[in-house]
Amino acid sequence: MNIKSVGIAAGILLASASAFAQSSTVNGAAGGAVTGAIVGGPAGAAIGGVAGAVIGTAIDPPPQKVVTYVQQAPAPNRVVVKQKVVVGEPLPETVVVTPVPDDPKYAYAVVNDQRVIVEPSSRKVIQIVQ
Repeated sequence: MNIKSVGIAAGILLASASAFAQSSTVNGAAGGAVTGAIVGGPAGAAIGGVAGAVIGTAIDPPPQKVVTYVQQAPAPNRVVVKQKVVVGEPLPETVVVTPVPDDPKYAYAVVNDQRVIVEPSSRKVIQIVQ
């Protein structure tokens, strides 16, 4: 019965990953371990710690100056792709990303009429700008 409870708790933690996307790996692991320990004892702490660490590895949101730049920058070539643009997923190779001049840690593109901020080396979408 305890293992089933731990599994449910881990599932809830993983399902709520987007809510905890701004956590760091350390905070995610610690929070997951505490939640797991409450639900399932020592085994729950181990499973919760791993789940929390996975959630905590999400890329931190870009600083406001980067978001403002992307909102106001001239639109690069607009691209239409078949798949939906999703935070955490890489953009297709056909999409050209433009570096943010003052912060090379970020780049952006306009895909399916949405401005997106990406991590340049992995091309993962960090944020969809509204």
